[in-house]
Amino acid sequence: MSDLTLPAEVRTEFGKGAARRARRENKIPAVIYGHGADPIHVLLPSKATTLALRTSNALLTLDVEGEKHLALAKYVVRNPLKRIVEHLDLLTVRSGEKVVVDVFIHVEGELAPGAVMNLEHNSVQVEAEATHLPDSLTVNVEGRTVGEHIHASDIELPKGVTLLIEDDTLIVNISEPTVQDLGEDGEETVAEGDVVAASGEKSEEGE
Repeated sequence: MSDLTLPAEVRTEFGKGAARRARRENKIPAVIYGHGADPIHVLLPSKATTLALRTSNALLTLDVEGEKHLALAKYVVRNPLKRIVEHLDLLTVRSGEKVVVDVFIHVEGELAPGAVMNLEHNSVQVEAEATHLPDSLTVNVEGRTVGEHIHASDIELPKGVTLLIEDDTLIVNISEPTVQDLGEDGEETVAEGDVVAASGEKSEEGE
């Protein structure tokens, strides 16, 4: 169960202007939905909510005027520049209920010398109990050599967690380092007509 309770104020004003005013007051507009009930529009405290959302698949207990709602953060809208949370969709869940979420892959261990790792999927979809969602799933690459692969079936799952992707889905590919072809004088070969800018990127003619 979530050990964090956030006070949720019922939201009565809507529209962009109302949302901007709420954010100036350090509140985040949010909506709680699920189980066939009417959506509940609320305002959440910005700082406490933002801290809670640092955890993947954050499970929150919301106190809406004395009524408790257990909810899972499903969709978070962030300002692309400031990275602050601007809106939040929350799915109501119950203890014992199973939900589908994406869980990040955490890679640990060191590869064998001369090998590099390519992470083909940084997250996988799983089904798990709403109150026991894993923060991440660990893949160990210790000692892995060139040519080895790690598939979804190799991931160790916590009790009660079920993978919702094919067992043969490639998660990690171990390969040789990519060697860049250089010219005879040691500089990168440039095709005729290409202009290389100072940053190393191709520039448009005339710039």
